[in-house]
Amino acid sequence: VQVRSRDNFSVYERDSLVRLVENRLLQKDEIASVYAATSESNEDDADLIGTIQLELAKWDIRRPAAIIGEDIRRELADLPGIVVQIETEDDGPAGGKPVDLKIMARDRVAAHDAVTQIREVMDRIGGFADITDTRALPGVEWRIRVNRPEAARFGADINLLGQAVQLLTQGITVAHYRPDDVQGAVDIRIRFPAQSRTLDALHALRVPTSAGLVPITNFVTFEPAPRSGAIRRIDQKRVLTLKANISPGLLVDDQIASLRAALEVASLPNGVAWEFGGEAQEQDDATTFLIAAFIAAITLMSGILIAQFNSFYHALVVMSAIVFSVAGVLLGLLVTGRPFGVVMGGIGVIALAGIVVNNNIVLIDTYNDLRRAGQSPQEAALRAGAQRLRPVMLTSLTTVLGLMPMVIGMNLDFLSRSIVLGAPSTQWWTELSAAIAGGLVVATLLTLLQTPAMLMLGEPRSSRRRAQLRPA
Repeated sequence: VQVRSRDNFSVYERDSLVRLVENRLLQKDEIASVYAATSESNEDDADLIGTIQLELAKWDIRRPAAIIGEDIRRELADLPGIVVQIETEDDGPAGGKPVDLKIMARDRVAAHDAVTQIREVMDRIGGFADITDTRALPGVEWRIRVNRPEAARFGADINLLGQAVQLLTQGITVAHYRPDDVQGAVDIRIRFPAQSRTLDALHALRVPTSAGLVPITNFVTFEPAPRSGAIRRIDQKRVLTLKANISPGLLVDDQIASLRAALEVASLPNGVAWEFGGEAQEQDDATTFLIAAFIAAITLMSGILIAQFNSFYHALVVMSAIVFSVAGVLLGLLVTGRPFGVVMGGIGVIALAGIVVNNNIVLIDTYNDLRRAGQSPQEAALRAGAQRLRPVMLTSLTTVLGLMPMVIGMNLDFLSRSIVLGAPSTQWWTELSAAIAGGLVVATLLTLLQTPAMLMLGEPRSSRRRAQLRPA
């Protein structure tokens, strides 16, 4: 649970707001423990004022974490001045929020206007939650401009001036101390007392020069300006980042596609460019890798089949079964209610290809042996299907049955001698196992029915006609 607010709070105000949220969370029965931490002012995440980590009760006696997160977000929406955002544990390697949009522009004002416009587009599309961006917090900062010729005339040292200003603000680090009860070292800073750290004291500050103590107003001017915050650059480009979660029940890929299509037709300020990162970039990289791996696997298998069968057509028959078995993959995911994921679904298709190829090799090899024994194409196809029915069915059946515990999410607890369904540890493998099992069921039918038919089609028309005219 992240507590956010776009204001300039002191550490005590931040702590009181985080405690307010913490007390509300402690009233929920589904939360086992709470660990709260108040964040200091951080330019990398300026509006984050506190983080609360929740340990939920056991999964079998509570609701899913996504539903609990929605309830927390809805119940804490009435707190004024702060925004409460919820993030659940990631199931994959990608970290952070699924939507990560980078806005690049040289002009800071144009970049800020573009972020505002993009947030309005996301509100119109709907389905985005916990939207954050890296714009600086609203406020005023004082900029110190030094007249270097005047400073040189007084003999003032610019470095010494900077140290004097630090005495009024953050302080100067003079040493480090490591207490016995902490792991890291603690900075020892020296600065003026609290009553002397004011804007008036800054104007009245005097710095030592060769002519004695000289007021800094003799060669320094103070200008109020909008707060700039941290300046972030990626590949030498100034970047603002916009991140968001996806509402439960929606697919990340669909939301990113809708947002991408809306941004392509949106009239953003001149000089503004954008690109997706985070989960979208990880998915594109995974897609590129898996496509290359699938093509390499198909190429190697095709080469081996052509070399062994000495026939391009027989290799094509085997490869066609892989293409048609994708329908079974989609059917298996449809039955289990899982979307097609690039990583686990793609790995499932590649693994399925190897099993499908093995079954077809067994049948085609038997067909070729029967043809060399002098049997007609039709008789060889029928006998090959009959002789290979049991090994093909046994191979497919044992594989599907072996995957069923993962398909239905079954978890075996040997210590308590219990069988439970839907454990969180099984959800990651449901998509992979469902893709393989569903594709293998369809591929088995294709192997026993379609492959013999395609073998008959590959024979010359005269051979098939002689087989049909031959008396029984």
